[in-house]
Amino acid sequence: MSEPPLRLVAFVKRSCPTCELVVPVLQQLAATADLTIYTQDDLQFPPGLAPRDDTDLGESYQHGIETVPTLLRIESKTETERAVGWHRGDWEALTRMSGLGPTLPEYRPGCGSLSVEPEHEAELRARFQGHALGARRVEIAPLEDEMEALFDRGWTDGLPVVPPTERRVLAMLEGTSRAPSEIVTTVAPDLVECSVEKVAINAVMAGCRPEYLPVVLAAVEATCTDRFNIHGVLATTMGVGPVVIVNGPARRALGMNSGINVLGQGNRANATIGRALQLVIRNVGGGRPGEVDRATYGNPGKVGLCFPEDEEGSPWEPLSSDFGFAAGTSTVTVFAGESPHNIVDQLSREPDSLARSLAGCLRTVHHPKLVIGFGAMLVIGPEHARVFRQASWSKAKLKERLQELLLLPASELMRGAGDITEGLPLPEEMKNAELPKFKPDALHIVHAGGGAGLFSVILNGWLTGTEGSEPVTREIRP
Repeated sequence: MSEPPLRLVAFVKRSCPTCELVVPVLQQLAATADLTIYTQDDLQFPPGLAPRDDTDLGESYQHGIETVPTLLRIESKTETERAVGWHRGDWEALTRMSGLGPTLPEYRPGCGSLSVEPEHEAELRARFQGHALGARRVEIAPLEDEMEALFDRGWTDGLPVVPPTERRVLAMLEGTSRAPSEIVTTVAPDLVECSVEKVAINAVMAGCRPEYLPVVLAAVEATCTDRFNIHGVLATTMGVGPVVIVNGPARRALGMNSGINVLGQGNRANATIGRALQLVIRNVGGGRPGEVDRATYGNPGKVGLCFPEDEEGSPWEPLSSDFGFAAGTSTVTVFAGESPHNIVDQLSREPDSLARSLAGCLRTVHHPKLVIGFGAMLVIGPEHARVFRQASWSKAKLKERLQELLLLPASELMRGAGDITEGLPLPEEMKNAELPKFKPDALHIVHAGGGAGLFSVILNGWLTGTEGSEPVTREIRP
């Protein structure tokens, strides 16, 4: 009984010079072996060898073809060997034939397979790995505008979002080594388990790039902790929302902006990371305005407020170090804050004068007569930071001085004092006491902003302690 003919499979494309080169070798093999040829770009190539159509690149993708020409040896319907590019020795070893392409050069590298080119790879991944996604598919009618469909279903924050197709979600998942099915956290208020895949879907909608996904995941993890208390942040009638501060090498790797217009528009990473977090809270957790989100006014930052610290220009250790992380660690810190409030001091050149300006503005957080219960974040600009650097003031010294300056007479804080009904319900015997505006651990300092302008910024916080929200820091994992 004769042995079955040798079974070979070749992948080629006409636009590859090496594929053109090996046509005589393929003709040799076709004469003595069972040769199947898949062509990626031209159904007439190679001529006379009856190539099979792989212009949809499905066969190339499923066989993991990265370079053409590629020659496969098939035994019992299983690939046993492959040769990539043209190398006479490799092709002769694979086919067990000698004298292949005697007039050809010994070696020529191949070309990239069309199946690994970026414009094709994501589509192929969606086609063949789409079943790996666990999310429910939503079919859009042929005449339905997909952008309007997302609005109609309540999945946007009021701005258009990027439709989360399988192709886009799979591409987003390439940004992390974590499994799509891994549960990241449980998202309030609906207490829904949130997988990496669900975060990726909302990151697509927010306009993130895949490399931003680990930062978004860390922000979601930090926000959905009892300490941060996102349910309370949503339910309060005050206008606070999660403010995301990024520290460490991730800032520069993602091209984040810590300088001019740091709290404004214009930088994709800054703009979309915070937005992705808010979309997770809305679309996974059910935190929608008018429902659990009861903010009387809210603030524009609730669309998404994310910025990196300017560590390189800072006179102090990064914010993440205040929460126990070594400098140089990529982290995300979430803080329940409001919109930025500018501090203008163009004249102070001595640290104590500037500290007094900062304290005077900090006293107004929420109300000049309300103390102890609230937190705040002070974003020191580079020109103000220079005053403290030149005087060798550490962050700890600045905080200590601010606490001293914000130790306020109870007589000024009592209800009715200054003919203002608002105030603290203090007994008369406390009128000679002094009370701090902030608890020692409720005032946070971060360095960021443009290099021109003697400005800093206050982000008013919310209630601190178990009844409110505390900042939470998480390390960014790949």
